[in-house]
Amino acid sequence: MYASAWPSDAGGGAVAAGPVRQRAVGRALIAATGPAGATRPVRIAEGGSLRLRLPRTGAGWLEAVLINTAGGTACGDAYSIAARAQAGAHLVLTTPAAEKVYRSDGATATVDAELTLEAGSVLEWMPQETILYDAARLSRRFRVEMAGDCSLTMVEAVAFGRAAHGERMASGLLNDRWTIRRDGRLIYADALRLEGMIGDDLARPAIGGGAGAVATIVHVSPDAGGRLEGLRGLLETCSCECGASAWNGLIVARFAADGIGPLRRDLARVLSGFRGAALPRVWMS
Repeated sequence: MYASAWPSDAGGGAVAAGPVRQRAVGRALIAATGPAGATRPVRIAEGGSLRLRLPRTGAGWLEAVLINTAGGTACGDAYSIAARAQAGAHLVLTTPAAEKVYRSDGATATVDAELTLEAGSVLEWMPQETILYDAARLSRRFRVEMAGDCSLTMVEAVAFGRAAHGERMASGLLNDRWTIRRDGRLIYADALRLEGMIGDDLARPAIGGGAGAVATIVHVSPDAGGRLEGLRGLLETCSCECGASAWNGLIVARFAADGIGPLRRDLARVLSGFRGAALPRVWMS
């Protein structure tokens, strides 16, 4: 399930060659099994700078915290993550803090995440935000294979620059690709590519409207369409720009804010209300 080679286009186009350095490579795999209310791990594998920790929550689901011991993501780093929720299992994946992506002198950092949901399982992908430093270069791919009766919730938030340092991301690369297949059929595909003068692009009304941070929630379940109005009710309490739509058995909500602070607060409130449960404890630390 690990990616043994990275796409030839992952670098996002021709860039100036930087000095050759030893880069971080991390791999993490987790598989969880039920029964519902008592999910436990059946396989864990770690390699390089990625580690998995399983705090005791007493909530009935299995919570896995993905830790990058490299202390952040630098140019040319490569990470591969695989998670499988076996039949009836409930698996929640998160991170202990925001992931920092440092400025690059040419190479692109890559992340490849593969999620698998077997019959009747629940999987929630809930990392904390990714902070892109100015001139950072990041390419990510999220692939999901799920059975028709499963429930999937994914959230990804990105901050463009370090607002606390007065930094805006003026240039760099963000390349995100999402695909979700249910019962083998493609139901969701999304691609975002921002490259070059990202700050200028985000300032344009048709792209970012001046946003300094954005987020996406994707929820797929048999009753997804019936949950749209409830989610929109939660969005009405938000201070940032946001909206949600439902189609094809899934819901997609998008957020845009001046900075990660207000977006994170809105996101936490919406996720807690939508899940009907508190967020992973690491979100509150």
